[in-house]
Amino acid sequence: MLKHRVIPIVLLDGYSVVKTINFDTRRNLGNPITVARIYNSRNVDELILLDINASKSGEKIDEFTVAEVASECFMPLAVGGGLRSAEDISRILSKGADKVVLNSIALENPDFIADGASRFGAQCIVVSIDVKKNGAGQYTVYSHSGKDVRYSLLDWVKEVERKGAGEIVLNSVDNDGCMEGCDLELVRSVSSCVKIPVIAVGGVKEPSDAVGLIRSGAAAVAASSIFHFTSITPNDLKDEMLAAGLPVRR
Repeated sequence: MLKHRVIPIVLLDGYSVVKTINFDTRRNLGNPITVARIYNSRNVDELILLDINASKSGEKIDEFTVAEVASECFMPLAVGGGLRSAEDISRILSKGADKVVLNSIALENPDFIADGASRFGAQCIVVSIDVKKNGAGQYTVYSHSGKDVRYSLLDWVKEVERKGAGEIVLNSVDNDGCMEGCDLELVRSVSSCVKIPVIAVGGVKEPSDAVGLIRSGAAAVAASSIFHFTSITPNDLKDEMLAAGLPVRR
């Protein structure tokens, strides 16, 4: 039986851990190595490490930071930020990452997903999709580069799967960092049209939200603010999921 995961997300702005609200306002949270050590001591299922400025600035996530974080992790590590070539992926994997997370480059060149899956295996390629509601209340794919996105949300989700991605990270921009609850409708609509695992992100405010996300079709729950700014831990989410009859990794 598939066991559901709880995955902390660590966002980097260069060498500092930050947390955004609606992908805009940022709060500085210190050193990524310290954060990684804390999560390692709490025996989390996986860790996602993302440099949120790398693509926009034309840079790449710092490989030495990746190596240091990986040396502190005894759980799978997924890394993203400015990866634009097979050589970039290979370099990050050589520093200890188990998976890479693609976003802007996937939108610009969907064949890059297929190339990565072919070279490194589908299990290694995670595509992050940022979603925002427009003025008409419709879900739209949000591009960090500001370029027009030629896909509707569900068409893009299907294309990501068709190109060979192993997983999707589904980010709700409107709920990011707010800790005011999750967009279950978004999770249901996306998870119902693909067979690959969907990792739901955005808005978790209490452990019961994790149950709602899994019951809406997510394979895993990822979060950041709830772990940084409250006393709630990943194990608290797992305990709630277990109590609801959902299989989790212990």
